[in-house]
Amino acid sequence: MDRMPRWADVILIPLISLLLAAIISAGVLLAIGQNPWEALRIMVSGSVGSTYAWGYTLYYATNFMFTGLAVAVASHARLFNIGGEGQAAIGGLGVALVALYLPWPHWSLALIGAVVASALFGAAWAAIPAVLQAKRGSHIVITTIMFNFIAAALLNYLLVGPLKPTGTMETATAPFPEATHVPSFRDMFSFGETILFRGTPANVTFFVAVALCVLVWLLIWKTRLGYEIRAFGFSEGAARYAGIGSTKIIVVTMLISGALAGMMAINNTLGEAERLILNAVEGAGFIGIAVALMGRSHPLGVFLAAILFGILYQGGSELGLMLGIPREMIVVIQALVILFTGALDNMVRMPVERLFARRRARAPLSPPGPTRHPPGRDAAPTSTTPAAE
Repeated sequence: MDRMPRWADVILIPLISLLLAAIISAGVLLAIGQNPWEALRIMVSGSVGSTYAWGYTLYYATNFMFTGLAVAVASHARLFNIGGEGQAAIGGLGVALVALYLPWPHWSLALIGAVVASALFGAAWAAIPAVLQAKRGSHIVITTIMFNFIAAALLNYLLVGPLKPTGTMETATAPFPEATHVPSFRDMFSFGETILFRGTPANVTFFVAVALCVLVWLLIWKTRLGYEIRAFGFSEGAARYAGIGSTKIIVVTMLISGALAGMMAINNTLGEAERLILNAVEGAGFIGIAVALMGRSHPLGVFLAAILFGILYQGGSELGLMLGIPREMIVVIQALVILFTGALDNMVRMPVERLFARRRARAPLSPPGPTRHPPGRDAAPTSTTPAAE
């Protein structure tokens, strides 16, 4: 029997976690002499109050969708892919190579090429930790986080060496050709003299991320491979007994996870910067962990959690700009949300489970129905003769 209804797990627990984070964040703001209600007003208006605000919110949310899906897919096989940061960075390398060195006649073809290249490079970066886990028993958390540092060092070498344009001091590649520039939200949603999303980095990649949410749902819940991934995650021993190979599931799941993380680069590298720059991922790989946890590793939950974290990031930037709150305090507020929705999930979950358990215990049992004896030798005989007095 489930310890709580599904709606409580998906909706109630995240809402309680957010409320607790908001209460403590309000205390932090009061401690530094700020009005929490004014801060909340600025965060809301700065993140969803205009098309300009939405442009930045959806840009951040797009990054978090890719990395959140990457963590979610791996978690269904009980694998903790903490290497989304490095996989997204290497995915950016794949985007830069195809954008700079292949001739593209139109942005749509360049987008397809970038999707394929970023997925392949991200999957390749996840392949080595996957094989080490499957063949040697090396823990996936340790290997993937180590590969984050290797990816950063590799990009640093390339951007100050082979990929650096001559005559510049910036750690970035040359700008991508104009034919590779994908449409921004301003290009897509401005008509005549009505200019929407002016100056924002949101672009067509947002719809790629939404499409991937649907594809991941189909993969995990509607395909044989998805069933095998979930079966392996529930019980590795039972999956092996059923003929599901652990090596295959570990490697394939990590390849899919790495590909999803790598595709984040089509948003920040191809769509926003239009060149590869150092530290372009900006922590989105780690935020994806909190997004997947808050979204319960379901694509719809990941989508909603990514929007929430996009609001937090854009709203936090507005707080620093409008109220002069130090960046460190904004990071504390964002970290509180991550802390309560991720690391302290059981602190909220366990009391809620006990509450529902007590409600079930107090619920009256339905009275049993009348007993009916089936006809046969054991059934009581029915007599039509009056009993003797």
